Amino acid sequence: MLFEFDAEQRLWQDTVQKAVAKECPPTLVRAVVDAGTDPAPLWRVYGDLGWTELTDPADAVELSIVLEELGRATDPTPYLATLTQFAPLAEGLGEPGGSGTAVFSGITAQQADGGWVLEGTAPHVLDGDRADRLAVVTEEGVFVVSAADVTVVRTPVFDPVLHVAEVSFDQVRVTDRDRSAADPERARDIALMGLALTMVGACRRALDLVLDHVRTRHQFGAPIGSFQAVQHKAADMHVAVERARALAYYAALTIAADDPRRRLAAAMAKAAAGECQALVFRNAVQLFGAMGHTWENDLQFAIKRAKAGELMLGGAAEHRALIADLTAEESRATHV
Repeated sequence: MLFEFDAEQRLWQDTVQKAVAKECPPTLVRAVVDAGTDPAPLWRVYGDLGWTELTDPADAVELSIVLEELGRATDPTPYLATLTQFAPLAEGLGEPGGSGTAVFSGITAQQADGGWVLEGTAPHVLDGDRADRLAVVTEEGVFVVSAADVTVVRTPVFDPVLHVAEVSFDQVRVTDRDRSAADPERARDIALMGLALTMVGACRRALDLVLDHVRTRHQFGAPIGSFQAVQHKAADMHVAVERARALAYYAALTIAADDPRRRLAAAMAKAAAGECQALVFRNAVQLFGAMGHTWENDLQFAIKRAKAGELMLGGAAEHRALIADLTAEESRATHV
């Protein structure tokens, strides 16, 4: 398993970075928040660039490069939900150019009249209010339904760019033609990887903003970045980001290779990203001082996106517990 980007991946990374800097600058994010600008044209740009076609698990590393940069930019489109939650569950049932999301829990399926009836309410569905289609995980299998068949209420959250919704299913009828053969466990691993990369990108953005600030902010006749205490905090942030980034890309590699360590790697990536955002949040706000709490400071978008990622699909503590369980199972299997 190669742990370094090859020449093509480095070229892809450079291309993605330039495209994101051009198409999704901080001014656009602010326009979405402050003026209600529609991000739909940006979503179409991603489609024109071919980014919405990265649905093959073999493309997990290339997808991860895009996700990291979009996390850094606080992407306002449904890209994360569509590519890392919906697409892995809706194999062969998606629509070209359409957006989607996943409902991982809270919904039941019962057989009726040669088909199935979906019932229940799922809270905190990422982009549930603007997805065209939803992939619904139930004990009876995965079903893909149209957004027009469900009731959706957007839930206010502290990240003003993020869309989260409560989705209710009331006697939603589906057939076996709407049933997906996707593996929910693998799909969840991809979703965890996507969140981890998004959080890493957001933390990278926070670190970059902090470094720019401590280089230009002067106290006692010197840049505050020259003070050892400040340097230690910045170094801790850098180490945390690089650790989380390495584990997130390792998870992508295991998914691309269909490696049996995939589930453990995804849990490790999500746990490390959660620990990273906690440290970056604390140090970044402290190093910015009162400025870090102002609406005019772009730091808020980065740390809110990272914090939101921690709260979705289980936090660091939950995934550390899962890592312990998986490691114990492997140890028992080895000694049998």
